[in-house]
Amino acid sequence: MPITPRREVYATYWHLAAERQRVFYRRLRGYPAPWTEDEIIKNHRFCNAFRASDRVSQYLIRHVIYGEHLSKDPRDVIFRILLFRFFNQESTWDLLERLYGDPKISNFDVETWYKGMDTGQGLFNGAFMTCGIKTHGYAKKHGNYLGLVNDMLSGRLPERILSARSLEEVYRALNEYTLVGKFLSYQIATDLNYSDVVQLDDNSFTMAGPGAVRGIEKVFSDTGGKSPEYLIQRMRDQQEAEFLHDEVPLDIAWLWGHALQNIDIQNLFCETDKYSREKFPSLSEGGPKKIKQGFKEHVPTQRLGLFYPPKWGINEKLKEIPAVPDIARPKEDDLLGWFS
Repeated sequence: MPITPRREVYATYWHLAAERQRVFYRRLRGYPAPWTEDEIIKNHRFCNAFRASDRVSQYLIRHVIYGEHLSKDPRDVIFRILLFRFFNQESTWDLLERLYGDPKISNFDVETWYKGMDTGQGLFNGAFMTCGIKTHGYAKKHGNYLGLVNDMLSGRLPERILSARSLEEVYRALNEYTLVGKFLSYQIATDLNYSDVVQLDDNSFTMAGPGAVRGIEKVFSDTGGKSPEYLIQRMRDQQEAEFLHDEVPLDIAWLWGHALQNIDIQNLFCETDKYSREKFPSLSEGGPKKIKQGFKEHVPTQRLGLFYPPKWGINEKLKEIPAVPDIARPKEDDLLGWFS
């Protein structure tokens, strides 16, 4: 059976990928808002085209994985990544560093950390929708996730990850644990591969989350019986041809020469699902019908200091921001009507 895309929604997928990356570069170049003429992107929150450019991932890479003052022991690196992503919030990591300096396996104690983290402040970012069931008998959610991390250490998960020969093997090891579903297992496997202690092929494996599956169902009227994971890999293989077909230079569509990976393609299907709720509302029957979050300005990325996994070889290129053109803006005379 042939794979049949909905032409307009398929084109929207690639438009969103390119335009969201142009917004990223315009902000880096210091252009004033708005950074796009696309009203849907302008008014709603969309993740970056490249997952590693998102604010929380940037924090994870720079401060948690490659923090200069933190232990370089491979088991501690894995421990930090697991711990951070279960909470997924910068302020929680800041709290752990204030309490324990270098949060590592040798100073980890569930009871002590459970009490120390009980500050009355929110500890979790809801992006990954971690579950709150009391799997380890603690009244508060954070205790059960600390218990989960302890189980992983007892089960020698760091050692299993370090000896893994594929990203799928890492994913399956994570997915054995209660509270770590398919989507979260894939996300954490990707985070682990940002580090220099895990050296696996990003594109050897993928797992579509619920939002990506909805996006795939909108982009394709008929998947030809192919799995979501197959379609993610096919879209990754198509990216250069699609960008060039739409006259989008690859130095703008890509991240300093780094092409979209499976994880980015997967995320863009999820973002296309969101975008389509506004652009193609008839396709949202039986699913979410509105984009939940409007756009809110955060600290500009350039003030945070971009930093990518060193093995990608792009950190030395970051001072040269691709010359993406600014959007057309009205002349000053055209604004006078606002004050009359």
